[in-house]
Amino acid sequence: MKNSRTLRTASLWRAGRISAALLAAPVTVFSLQGCTDLEETPTSAITPNNFYKNNVEVLGGLASVYASLRSTMWGYYNLSQVSSDETVVPTRGSDWFDNGRWLDLYRHTWTPTSGSGLEDISGVWNDLFSGVARSNVVLGALETTEVPNKAAVVAELRTLRAFYYYLLMDFFGGVPIVTTTEVKPREQASRAEVFAFIEKELTESRASLPATWPAESYGRMTQGVVDAMLANMYLNAQVFTGTVTPTGLTRGAAKWNEAVTAADRVLNSGRYSLAGNWRANFSPTNESSPENIMVVRMTSSIPGIGMSLQMRGLHYNSFSLSPWNGFATIATTYNSFDAADDRRGVFLVGPQVNLETGAPINDRAGNPLIFTPEIVDVTQAKENEGARIYKYPIDPTAKDGDSHGNDFVYFRLAEMIMVKAEALNELGQTGTAVSLVNQVRARAFSPAKPLPTSISQAALREAIFNERLYEFIGEAKRRQDMIRAGTYTNARLFKQASSPYRILMPIPQNQIETNPLLKQNPGY
Repeated sequence: MKNSRTLRTASLWRAGRISAALLAAPVTVFSLQGCTDLEETPTSAITPNNFYKNNVEVLGGLASVYASLRSTMWGYYNLSQVSSDETVVPTRGSDWFDNGRWLDLYRHTWTPTSGSGLEDISGVWNDLFSGVARSNVVLGALETTEVPNKAAVVAELRTLRAFYYYLLMDFFGGVPIVTTTEVKPREQASRAEVFAFIEKELTESRASLPATWPAESYGRMTQGVVDAMLANMYLNAQVFTGTVTPTGLTRGAAKWNEAVTAADRVLNSGRYSLAGNWRANFSPTNESSPENIMVVRMTSSIPGIGMSLQMRGLHYNSFSLSPWNGFATIATTYNSFDAADDRRGVFLVGPQVNLETGAPINDRAGNPLIFTPEIVDVTQAKENEGARIYKYPIDPTAKDGDSHGNDFVYFRLAEMIMVKAEALNELGQTGTAVSLVNQVRARAFSPAKPLPTSISQAALREAIFNERLYEFIGEAKRRQDMIRAGTYTNARLFKQASSPYRILMPIPQNQIETNPLLKQNPGY
């Protein structure tokens, strides 16, 4: 079991609402462990039988379910990035080798019993099922508890649980569907069954969710979150409802029309708009962005529960909190960005400066630090090699490396525009689709550099795949995009082509040993 998190008390309740600070704070209502198949009873002196008897206690349990979202920013994020062509974590001397885990992920050589399998992949499984377990505990309590606005609270919990299952489905395919706290062995559902379960939970919950929340409850589930999640699921429906064998994917039925309909509910809601400056979506104060639909709330006010994405790539000397100098982007990805594209500015290359003072900085040997896009050898990289993704800037109020206040964005309006464009193009409406892509491109280029309206369907399909890289670099989207496009297991820099079944992660062996009803994914 991994990542047991004890939640601390908070006194930020307001008249039946969860404050924004509370969503980002660790709330001590109970302690849960994320079990492989929910076989173990959550460890706590607080149970549904002796707690969740009033509105404050129920909202405390709800806040604990939100708190589980932060765990996705390590395992799910790292695996999504490092197994794609966006990110590599090279070994730099004695730094970042970690028994070969990071190169294992990048090269697609993980196994159910490898270091990455037993640590990173198993950690994702535990983290996500912990979110499911917490949801089930509070939902179970609500069956016998009356609180104000109960229908909305239940809808929030079902939506949160559906999101954890969405991530489980994305990585592992078929997993046990658990909706109670009953302790018993759980068999796997098929991936298509998990898809149908998530779709049902979201569709049934939507009407009870608000369109928006008051400012102090920013970050809670809304109808827009449901629509964005559904739009993404329908875009990937051929993958998510398909069948994976050792030889690859047999795609399921497409749901392009459904993707358009769900995206349109967001686009036509009048509640979101593209940020004039796209960088505002990722700043330490990005709660003010009109574009962000679903975020993971972070805070700099309490050490250890904020964002750490900045720390993973920046050099040790980049600012006073001593970053970790790990994650980098491969040169081919960096070089694919148009020099006139403002989004290329997320990369740090060339001579480096202190991000707080602007003064030039040196490497650990005392030489001027100059980031180079090329990494000659990922097994013995120099500390200056590799462009760094700096999409989420440092928070000047951060107290330690894990407390940057930037909220991580899972869904934003630009993606809904791109979802609709991709789906319309697949439906043969290429002219309308290209205009949508150009809407996203417009704020990235000055002067404008639109795609030609005469572009063919096939050419636009490739352009959309590339445009999603440019727009969503560093947002944990690329793995899904590559699988959908059929390029995830292709040969690329530093590795040979991987096996076609690796579009699913293996179920780690320690999880199978815990629950013998689990069956290993094909090929492993």
